[in-house]
Amino acid sequence: MPILEKPLKDRLYGEPHEVIADFVFDERVAEVFPDMIQRSVPGYGTIVNMIGTLAAQRVQAGSLCYDLGCSLGAAALAISRGVQGRDCRIIAVDNSPAMLQRARQYLIQTEIASNIQLVCADLQDVRIRSASMVVLNFTLQFIPLERRYSLLQSIRQALLPGGILVLSEKIALPSDEAQKLFTEMHHSFKRTQGYSDLEISQKRTALERVLLPETLAMHKSRLLEVGFATVEVWFQCFNFVSLLAIK
Repeated sequence: MPILEKPLKDRLYGEPHEVIADFVFDERVAEVFPDMIQRSVPGYGTIVNMIGTLAAQRVQAGSLCYDLGCSLGAAALAISRGVQGRDCRIIAVDNSPAMLQRARQYLIQTEIASNIQLVCADLQDVRIRSASMVVLNFTLQFIPLERRYSLLQSIRQALLPGGILVLSEKIALPSDEAQKLFTEMHHSFKRTQGYSDLEISQKRTALERVLLPETLAMHKSRLLEVGFATVEVWFQCFNFVSLLAIK
């Protein structure tokens, strides 16, 4: 069985960049992503673990599950662990070949991931059907604003009765004072994880035009508008939130 090398430490923004390009999920990011995400998103590991718990409770035998914007497949693997013994398939979708190549290497090493199918595609091109669980784990924030409503609407329509959507996002705060406070708390968290002020500043610049956060109120109202019966926050740390939407 092939052994995947230990993930590298994220130092992508450790040296000054003359020009800071927009953030992309390329091979350089894929190499350091496990370290990057754990040190950048407070509570990420808890969210992933609890996705497995939700899957164990809510996924119906014979249904499909979708991890949209799966990166290295962490949520898909959590679902797979949660539904062991049930007849269901997990479709893990990402539009980055580099991320999926590394995800494939990770999944090869597990003995419980035979029910995970990796798909390289744009989310809007994937036909979702017969789903009892869909996960958008820090994915919607990278989708253009004008495409978000239709994506969520198609997900809601494809869910079976009682099916769930897990939507995790970095949110914008409704007031400048709250935004400043939550941003400062997040930056403080990143410093405790070993990131320098230079790394924090350059990464923030790289994300400015590609990661477009919205308020919690906007997320909740849109989910209700597309037809979800219940929308609740089930996790929050600083300006990182995960919502549970039930059809």
